[in-house]
Amino acid sequence: MTHRPFWLLACVTVLGLGTAAPAADRLASPGLAPAPAALADKKFSYVDLQPKANQKLMDIFGSGIEGDNLASLPKGEQTLEGVKFQIGQGLVRLGSKVLKELKPDRVDGIEVGKAFAKLHLLHATQYANAEEGMAFYIPEDTLIAKYEVHYEDGETETIPVVLGKDVRGWWFAPGDKGVTRGKVAWVGENEGAKRTSGKQIRLFLGTWENPHPTKRVIVIDYVKVGDTTAAPFCVAMTLEEK
Repeated sequence: MTHRPFWLLACVTVLGLGTAAPAADRLASPGLAPAPAALADKKFSYVDLQPKANQKLMDIFGSGIEGDNLASLPKGEQTLEGVKFQIGQGLVRLGSKVLKELKPDRVDGIEVGKAFAKLHLLHATQYANAEEGMAFYIPEDTLIAKYEVHYEDGETETIPVVLGKDVRGWWFAPGDKGVTRGKVAWVGENEGAKRTSGKQIRLFLGTWENPHPTKRVIVIDYVKVGDTTAAPFCVAMTLEEK
């Protein structure tokens, strides 16, 4: 039997070169930081729009054109432009005088119930063209909708939705203008747009910096502004913590 020097055994013990700790013990170590992906997931939480949804993604979007819908939008948890959204079966639509079906000019009481640093919006509009001479013309920079953020202390902040800055019409062709304050978050197709005009469809990402990130928000109201042809809609909302 070979005898190892005492000093070598001592070094092995001190340096931890002996038997490795079980994997579960190593993962449970309080000094081990979570992976970056896990941290990124924790900063996002979702506002549930489904209790206030008044249109299914599968339904025709007021045009009466078969296949003019959002059926091609992936459902469930999706990452769009670096933001996680929870996309359900329904969305919240506001009214327009050119819609074939009646929709409200405001949808109040979208429940939030927490504080947050940023609000991310996945939204767009129908019946809003900024080019003169086109059907449904609305001048550039027209305020077409707003989100009213209600805090638990009774204060309110307003998030404007401006044509050309935040959203444009969801039907589009290559070369059409984008937006200057938001960004295009998703591009897809539907049979109605493709068959009628060869166009695609798009949704926009809007991000609002909360000026009171430590104050609890109770509800958000979604409100049509002005008597335009625009028919704004919101597909999803995500909260981001610091």
